[in-house]
Amino acid sequence: MRVISGNKKGLPLKAVPGSTTRPTTDKVKEAIFNMIGPYFTEGRALDLYAGSGGLGIEALSRGVEQAIFIDQNRKAVEVIKQNLASCELTDQAEVYRNEAARALKALLKRELTFSHVFLDPPYAKQNLVNEIRILQDFNLLEPACTIVCEHDRALELPDCIGDVSKQRSETYGDTTITIYNYTDEGGSIDD
Repeated sequence: MRVISGNKKGLPLKAVPGSTTRPTTDKVKEAIFNMIGPYFTEGRALDLYAGSGGLGIEALSRGVEQAIFIDQNRKAVEVIKQNLASCELTDQAEVYRNEAARALKALLKRELTFSHVFLDPPYAKQNLVNEIRILQDFNLLEPACTIVCEHDRALELPDCIGDVSKQRSETYGDTTITIYNYTDEGGSIDD
């Protein structure tokens, strides 16, 4: 694994040891950023279920100003911190060990908003529709926020979740990437 592009291009990233995390492959990561960027001039990213931190680090390398990384696995948090340090991105990042729903509540209290959200939960524990609703309900999304969902290809996500609309969906092997955009104009909820 490595940083694909941007000012940290080519730097290696460590993976979380063991089989509890499934890192996003370089091919899929490159495809994601080609769909949503590929580069940015500002913004704050949320990498929920961060694993090794590859998606948030890629966003930082490509111009996002700050990223918050959250994972409940202790080893994952250690690896994220190591990867941030080796890429010299520690000053632009916050890393927390927490369960997703509790972490979102903590972010609400801080009144933070995000321009980019990366949701890549373990396939067996995916609750993406509910988490996107929580992100909206807690006002954590900036206008025109992009939400990237990485999920099992067998999971079919709705076209709209509140004010979030599906923009694109691509499948790579067993993984599907679904891109949503937050419009804040009042949508419909499809399950």
